[in-house]
Amino acid sequence: MVDSPAPPERSGRQTVDDRPPMAWRAVAAVVVPAAIVLILSASRYGYFGDELYFLSAGRRPSFGYADQGPVLPLLTRLMDLLAPGSFLVLRLPAVALTVLAIVLCAMLAREFGGGRWAQVLAAAGYATSPFLLLQGAMLTTNAVDTALWAIITWLVVRWVRTRDDRLLLAAALVTAIDMQVKWLIPFFWIAVAASSMVLGPRELVRRPLLWAGGVIVVVATIPELLWQREHSWPQIEMGRVIGDEQGILGGRLLFVPMSVSLAGYLGALLLLWGLAVLLLSQTLRPYRFLGVTLLLLYAAFLITGGRIYYAAGMYAVMIAAGAVGLVATATRAAPRWRTALTAGTIVLTVGATVFTLYSTPWRPADEVRPPKDDAEAAINIGTYGSFGWHELTDEVERVYDGLTPPEREHAVIIADTYWQAAALDQFGRAHLPPIYSPSRGFGYFGTPPDDASVMLAVGGYEAAWRSQYEHVDPVGKVDTRLGFQGNTQGVTIWKCSGLKKSWTREWPHWMHL
Repeated sequence: MVDSPAPPERSGRQTVDDRPPMAWRAVAAVVVPAAIVLILSASRYGYFGDELYFLSAGRRPSFGYADQGPVLPLLTRLMDLLAPGSFLVLRLPAVALTVLAIVLCAMLAREFGGGRWAQVLAAAGYATSPFLLLQGAMLTTNAVDTALWAIITWLVVRWVRTRDDRLLLAAALVTAIDMQVKWLIPFFWIAVAASSMVLGPRELVRRPLLWAGGVIVVVATIPELLWQREHSWPQIEMGRVIGDEQGILGGRLLFVPMSVSLAGYLGALLLLWGLAVLLLSQTLRPYRFLGVTLLLLYAAFLITGGRIYYAAGMYAVMIAAGAVGLVATATRAAPRWRTALTAGTIVLTVGATVFTLYSTPWRPADEVRPPKDDAEAAINIGTYGSFGWHELTDEVERVYDGLTPPEREHAVIIADTYWQAAALDQFGRAHLPPIYSPSRGFGYFGTPPDDASVMLAVGGYEAAWRSQYEHVDPVGKVDTRLGFQGNTQGVTIWKCSGLKKSWTREWPHWMHL
């Protein structure tokens, strides 16, 4: 049987499904090992800094937060109630969603007319990307957002083939959920609308159920929008902050190459091949708008200073198209070229698999070496951001226990970063006094009281604390071998007393994203 894509119908609902069968057993040979790797990876090391923050946010339920929607805090709270203190159980939703994304990548290949080998190659392309796979080993906004994009793109692709408008309504409902995670999905729909109006199918943006779904998205987002308006739109300010942070990873100059590299060795090849197939192939002409959608997203995130993984939700559909195109090319090629192409794909798949397995957190903590510089720490933030929290909490508790009883009775803690505050809130809240931080979303959780006689400052600069207090003395130090600079490395604990300015008045000026 020739494993090549078949063109979809252009109008009306499809009554006969002429796609190749879904190769569930063959795809399972990729999905099951990937799931095992994810579960093993999710059980290593400790809480990631953002996971600790989600736990803190979940204990303070709200319709909105400064830097995210309410879904992740509520989800982490639920998982922590089911299994308190288990970071493995906490991460199971991310694991499940990532496994689903791998399956959807294979199913997208089938939607494009790909048979068994195309489906397996698509699943392998997604599963052998260290980023796409291993982001699912932690419960983070990008892990959830990427998987939700994969669901939405699959629904859109199915609509192109079947013209079943219920799929567009389902895509809108998933969009409503995703809007409670991140505010990236509107970029996708704007790009889809623009590209489909130019390249077709133009009727996509005219379907009533799509607009009905859009109304649902807007209504579901109103509580969060009201929260943002009440707090002067911190989510928008976060965009500027993120743009400044991107300079560490090469800035706009390397944005597109680094974005593509996230797909991994095999995934990047399939991504680029898929982009070419969608833009140039007549067989997949009805889906050409998706190739342009990716280009528009790259342009939008490049201009706005977005992070390199913001368009990763499109990679499942691109990898699937690339797998279908590659297998079709090999099928049509002369025997000699077919052998060479097949052998090269196998070698690349093996190499990508080995590299992904090497990227997993398989090393014991005492064998993990510290980062050489800030760039390496930023690239491997998932590893280094999972260490040092217990040491930080122990040192703060030691300093707190050293205060006199009257000082302890009226003490508070202010942490320099939201990761520090969240770690102390998670591991020390039963013993420590109230914890505050002006950093990111934690600054909105509360303002330090003006009647606190002693404030323990975790991190930050002495000059900054002296601007607020008469007396500032170093009383502790945290500098773990593994950790993140400024969070668990090079951190001084200060004892501050003699408040000079009211926190009620000054706190808004200290808050930062």
